[in-house]
Amino acid sequence: MIDADGYRLNVGIVLCNDDGRVFWARRVGMRSWQFPQGGIKLNEAPEAAMYRELYEEVGLKRHDVQLIGRTRDWLHYDLPERYIRKHSFPLCIGQKQLWYILRLSGDESRIRLDHSDRPEFDAWCWVDYWHPVSDVVYFKRQVYRQALTELGNYLAFGKVSVSPTGSLSAGQKT
Repeated sequence: MIDADGYRLNVGIVLCNDDGRVFWARRVGMRSWQFPQGGIKLNEAPEAAMYRELYEEVGLKRHDVQLIGRTRDWLHYDLPERYIRKHSFPLCIGQKQLWYILRLSGDESRIRLDHSDRPEFDAWCWVDYWHPVSDVVYFKRQVYRQALTELGNYLAFGKVSVSPTGSLSAGQKT
């Protein structure tokens, strides 16, 4: 779905483990890494889209995770000019995303990148909470920073607490 302003409605997923590290995945056949994300279908609720994308891209079901929080508002990023498909209708100029933060509550062996007919990712790892901001493709960095800053307010579980400024709480594991 693309809104009247040209933004594709989308959900982003930050999956954490009990150590406060986040799931980081490599796009199939590429050197680029990102969080799981995907489009919202017509008449689909954002939370339903998030669980569908989680299952399609990571192989996890609702019972494998705990929903911790969501961004209050939509976050936007614009596509660089060279990525805009000028001859498509409706024209998509970027993404409009709601971001969710989840905690893996099941065993990580349940993560399956080959669950769908067309996998999005071919590798994954756990990384430090703020690592994705500097590692994701440049045009997504501001949205990642915004999402992680806001969602970090929800992280006060396990061994790591991330403050809204991005610093780890004193005495916590890095």
